[in-house]
Amino acid sequence: MSEAFDKCWALTLGNEGGFTVDNGGPTRWGTTEAVARKWGYTGNMKDFPESTAKEIAQANYWTPFGCDFYPLPIAFQVFDTAYNGGHPIQWLQDIMQTQTTGSALGSVLSTANCWEVVAKFNAKRLQYLASLKQPQYANGRMNRIAANILQGGSLT
Repeated sequence: MSEAFDKCWALTLGNEGGFTVDNGGPTRWGTTEAVARKWGYTGNMKDFPESTAKEIAQANYWTPFGCDFYPLPIAFQVFDTAYNGGHPIQWLQDIMQTQTTGSALGSVLSTANCWEVVAKFNAKRLQYLASLKQPQYANGRMNRIAANILQGGSLT
């Protein structure tokens, strides 16, 4: 695992916490029981190991979204969004007015003002979350994004 992933995992884990039961069912470290079972975990979700959640996160939400190619503050926003739900690559493409992905998108992002991209990215994320029309989750989602913006500054 990369140092960049480890840093972003720690910040995202701060948003996810430990065990909960939500719309996705029993969830630990942000990993639903359904996803854990697909990975072969058969135990109680209250005992689901963080190390397995971290492996799943890297395999499903970091690597496929090309996060290793992006400046770290942007990679964190993309990873957290992929982990929590949204359309991070589409949003980056819209912001940068490109259809590239992966390392090519990373090259485009490397020439951009990182914090301008982060601001626009989170604006798109807020618009997306508002479109879901789930007011019962609004406070938690807004607090998550605020924390991400504040914590993301530590990634420079």
